[in-house]
Amino acid sequence: MPSKLKGIPASPGIVVGPVHLLRWEVPEVETTGIDPADVDAEVERLRIAFARTTERLRTVRDRALKAAGAAEAAIFEVQISIVDDPDFVSRVEDVIRQNFSAERAFDVVMLEQRDHFARSPHAMLRERVSDLIDVHIRVLTVLMGLEDHDPVDLPKGANAVLVTHDLTPSLTVQLDRECIAAIATDAGTRASHVAILARSLGLPAVVGLLDATERLRSGEQVILDGTSGILITKPTRAELSEAIARQKQEKVEDAALAQIAVQDAVSRDGQRVEILANVDLPDEAESAAQSGAQGVGLMRTEFLVVGRTTMPDEDEQYEAYANVVRAFAGKPVVIRTFDIGGDKLPVGGWPAEPNPFLGWRAIRMCLDQPALFKTQLRALLRVALLGDVRINLPLVVTVDEVRQARLLIAEASAELTERGVAHRADVPIGIMVETPAAAVLAESLAKDVSFFSIGTNDLVQYTLAVDRGNAALASRYTPLHPAVLRLIKMTCDVANANGVAVGVCGEMASEPIMAFALLGLGIRQLSVSPIAVARVKLIVRGMRTSVATDAANEAMRAATAAEAEQILRARLVAEVDSVLLHA
Repeated sequence: MPSKLKGIPASPGIVVGPVHLLRWEVPEVETTGIDPADVDAEVERLRIAFARTTERLRTVRDRALKAAGAAEAAIFEVQISIVDDPDFVSRVEDVIRQNFSAERAFDVVMLEQRDHFARSPHAMLRERVSDLIDVHIRVLTVLMGLEDHDPVDLPKGANAVLVTHDLTPSLTVQLDRECIAAIATDAGTRASHVAILARSLGLPAVVGLLDATERLRSGEQVILDGTSGILITKPTRAELSEAIARQKQEKVEDAALAQIAVQDAVSRDGQRVEILANVDLPDEAESAAQSGAQGVGLMRTEFLVVGRTTMPDEDEQYEAYANVVRAFAGKPVVIRTFDIGGDKLPVGGWPAEPNPFLGWRAIRMCLDQPALFKTQLRALLRVALLGDVRINLPLVVTVDEVRQARLLIAEASAELTERGVAHRADVPIGIMVETPAAAVLAESLAKDVSFFSIGTNDLVQYTLAVDRGNAALASRYTPLHPAVLRLIKMTCDVANANGVAVGVCGEMASEPIMAFALLGLGIRQLSVSPIAVARVKLIVRGMRTSVATDAANEAMRAATAAEAEQILRARLVAEVDSVLLHA
């Protein structure tokens, strides 16, 4: 009998394909002793397992280097260094000589190591726990003769649905779009890392399934519907036929959207809207530039830091930014400075924090680490000579932070001048409006910046006190909550009154119903996932801003998010008559 698993729709599209179940978890090891005569053989078995693991990691590293670049491949350098550490190997061998099997000895030492790192007051060591877990899994898989579930081993054209609990950074960089067709995870929400990644890659995805890894088996055929958030197991012939028909229809829609992508986003009543792209990695720049986007509204720079053993120097950062600026050939490119902290930790000794998302992160960390910050600023000032570059400061809540950043920018410029390095000193500076504080103080902030970029992912989280990555709270993460709508409207009105450009770069802008709401609130610049550019243009071209304004005003007066959504959905469906609309 078929069954339907209900999750959270994370990235649209429908896929029929076999499950590739990735149980990326440490296997259970039995407590087994060995005969003293077998100690040398167990030590040799351990060394062989380490050698095979190192060989495997080098293969994965090389593939990641080709697919994602040096920064992402560096994750595996860290893991190789763990396996190759003579002191670590010696500790495991010492336990074997106490008459333990190789797998039990390795398991004991690795659990001790993980516990030590997890309890460390230094964020650099705590961040290494995920690497230790990866090594723990890989070595035990070899020692215990278990099936290797690595996603890198899937054949090209497998059209597989990757089913896993969650995607770690080391798994993410191994994803190959030539064999992975869709993603399903137990964990996650629409605003979580895996959902944003899936939309960026153009892969249909369902997240927040809770127990899919327990209910599915590798090889079984499923239907994944990323638009509705449904995963169908043991599909009937009728369901398969319907899914295949949907796939064919999506190809027709994609062809139609490709034509819309190259057209201007102008509403039926003549309002022009600027549609930009969000870029997570420099390698995405070329495809993003071909999406129909009029520039980059948000280039995230955390990829340069997370998972690294060393901080990127000025030249490495310059090349990464330059790749994006060149790809967009004179179009505006807004680059956000390091938004690290929370779950995105840089290398360095950070104190343990009970609530890191409200702690030392983003602009706060950068201002307190001027040497680190100025390295990035110098790279940005240099790359500004290549095009229309703008600098965006994350998580600003007070004008003092903007003024301190400007002083550091001036210092970075002076340092470049002293070195005789060409650069642009007058790069436009903007801020991310991501907290109620920034929205309420927009009038004060507007006097010191050139633009506002409303980051709805965090604005919703902080306004509603809902962790955006917590699947258990997904139903409470409601971007159309009247409080959120009012804060966006407030920010937009202040920006327009002060001649400050304002746009939205959060995932909210990629959803048709939410884009409709944002345009009704007065937003005229939307930065979205490249895959969403054409569909958002479709919404703009099919609507009148006067209707969107009336709908948004009514939604702001609603008592609940559900009422606001109902109002907006009804008005959007009535306004935009298109078979391509999936609101």
